[in-house]
Amino acid sequence: MLTIAFMYMLPGCVAGLLAGLLGVGGGLVIVPILLYMLPLQGIDTPYINHLALGTSLASIVFTSLSSVRAHHKRGAVLWDSALRFAPGILAGTFLGGCIAARLPSRPLTIIFIIFLCCMALQMFMNMKPKAARGLPGGAGLTGAGAGIGFVSSFVGIGGGSITVPFLLWCNVDMRLAVGTSAGVGLPIALAGALSYIVNGWGLQGLPEYSFGFIYLPALLGLVTASVCTAPLGARLAYKVSVPALKRFFACFLLCMAANLAYKTFA
Repeated sequence: MLTIAFMYMLPGCVAGLLAGLLGVGGGLVIVPILLYMLPLQGIDTPYINHLALGTSLASIVFTSLSSVRAHHKRGAVLWDSALRFAPGILAGTFLGGCIAARLPSRPLTIIFIIFLCCMALQMFMNMKPKAARGLPGGAGLTGAGAGIGFVSSFVGIGGGSITVPFLLWCNVDMRLAVGTSAGVGLPIALAGALSYIVNGWGLQGLPEYSFGFIYLPALLGLVTASVCTAPLGARLAYKVSVPALKRFFACFLLCMAANLAYKTFA
């Protein structure tokens, strides 16, 4: 198991570095890495996509803890809003995970391809929503949380790429939006990981060292490395041209989407 985990440390370093440098959720990097690495490792199962999504969400549980703590120290988490998000997020993420776990790999791949293209377009064009209103009340935040959690569970992310634009649209300061998004990402990851564990439990055809739809060797390697390199990426963000790097990363996402589309439809 440790030998396999070591294989995932280099991709984990890249994932952590890009996540810290570009401010993207780790899942946006980790899911494509897993979809590429698992077959290369010789794992032949109809649940490759499910393993990638479940393992990604499980890894975000660990990485988001350090992120939340860092933002909390700077007073950048709107805990009242985050707590109002929480009920909807927990319900939406768990429900979405249950539905995704029962879908064949092909529809899940198509959903992820579309999501990659949308994120690439957003990064390449640097599109940001214009502030148009204030934060909704408890019911509105719960409903928004349910939607964010539902989508996040289908693509294996912590929800930052959805939560931050929503908060900016609600006139929340960028610093507070990023910090609050980090606080929201933890329950998304917890509920999503739990859902993929429950729905993958006892299934035949999963590789050795699987815990439901979570592949433990990959989780160990990815988390160990990404937690170490994410702070380095955050520091580098102040020294390099982030807009240029975002355009480069957008091209990378489009290449990944094209590769997945070729494998899916060829």
